[in-house]
Amino acid sequence: MEHKVINLNLRIWRQKNAQDKGQFENYSAENISTEMSFLEMFDVLNERLINEGKDPIAFDHDCREGICGMCSMHINGRAHGPWDGTTTCQLHMRAFNDGETITVEPWRAKAFPVLKDLTVDRSAFDRIQQAGGYVSVNTGNAVDGNSLPIDKANADASFDAAMCIGCGACVAACKNSSAMLFTSAKVSQYALLPQGQPERLTRVMNMVAQMDKEGFGACTNTGACEAECPKEISISNIARLNREYLNAQFSL
Repeated sequence: MEHKVINLNLRIWRQKNAQDKGQFENYSAENISTEMSFLEMFDVLNERLINEGKDPIAFDHDCREGICGMCSMHINGRAHGPWDGTTTCQLHMRAFNDGETITVEPWRAKAFPVLKDLTVDRSAFDRIQQAGGYVSVNTGNAVDGNSLPIDKANADASFDAAMCIGCGACVAACKNSSAMLFTSAKVSQYALLPQGQPERLTRVMNMVAQMDKEGFGACTNTGACEAECPKEISISNIARLNREYLNAQFSL
């Protein structure tokens, strides 16, 4: 693949703290290798800003391998940028053209308040999981993996749901800022397995109640969450959550 260098115009959201009104500011990014990741491009920009005695741009990142879910950026109107099934840290600069203007902003949701610049507080997701995202287990000796037969279709569906990395792109993409895809993935990964049965009824009730308490919007099934999810979590999980919720209401 040909190695190229491009120059970009960046329009980036700057906000000093949660109380600040915030605004877009313009920056130039020059001699950027198309083989850089989007976050590496930000590293280069921040190094320049620091050398100039200016405040670097705050953004979340950790593993930079598409696993942790930290790299929450809205890029040119899309969560995690123009590539499907990709986190921001996996997005490379070859996705953009020389001279292009790129607009970068944080997730926009009441339940995800901006802390600084592109960094938002996603602890609401943690509280949803804490409300019911656990299983009762015997903490004695480990049992043989084949001692508990599990239907393959259920095992596959559970693992697919467990692929959710909690990045919040589903919330950012939803016109209602709904967290239904995230919550349904966490409910599904346990509800489909025998180990998740003891708390099955209370889990869905508690997690949905916490989701509503956090101020996330309602789901209207537009499918934007699935389209922008970097792990391509299916909205079929939302249907499963609804069934689990109705079952719990009639059973508890």
